[in-house]
Amino acid sequence: MKLHEAIDGRLREFILAQPVFFVGTAPTSVDGHVNVSPKGMAGTFAVLGEHRVAYLDYTGSGAETIAHLRDNGRIVLMFCAFSGPPNIVRLHGHGRVVPQGSPEYPGLLSHFRPEQEHGARSIIDVAVERVSDSCGFSVPLMEHTGDRDLLLRRHSRRTDDDLTAYWAEKNAQSIDGLPALDSTDEVRAPSP
Repeated sequence: MKLHEAIDGRLREFILAQPVFFVGTAPTSVDGHVNVSPKGMAGTFAVLGEHRVAYLDYTGSGAETIAHLRDNGRIVLMFCAFSGPPNIVRLHGHGRVVPQGSPEYPGLLSHFRPEQEHGARSIIDVAVERVSDSCGFSVPLMEHTGDRDLLLRRHSRRTDDDLTAYWAEKNAQSIDGLPALDSTDEVRAPSP
């Protein structure tokens, strides 16, 4: 394993070239569940600086990452090379949830592809405190044949009111009962 001072040009290129990454968070309580989520789709991850990254947080069946970040802010992002030279990059840091209703949301959204906004409930903004890479010798070689478009197609069939109702019903708390999205977030799907 090698520690890096920052996300330099080589690491930035590697991170942005990966078609999938993994997000790990955990609640403060030792009785809570650790969460690991795979993320993907080109254009949904951005390197904002040497110590800052962000990604679009889409509507999903749960809101564990949001709840855990609100609880303690701890997060790790992992990128693996499934093709080419082996490598694993981990970004440890503290994240924050930037909901759609916040004044910062439009500015952060400008770092992503506009056609991928519908269905996003927030942006996860991460202050990166530790950057490391390791060999990845046992990570399998796999061929990337393309992004799945099912999530975007599914969200395209939902109205703004449908998404807002879904967030209130399914994303209000984590599986451990921690608060995730709530009415104080002013989270509402933007009109096209």
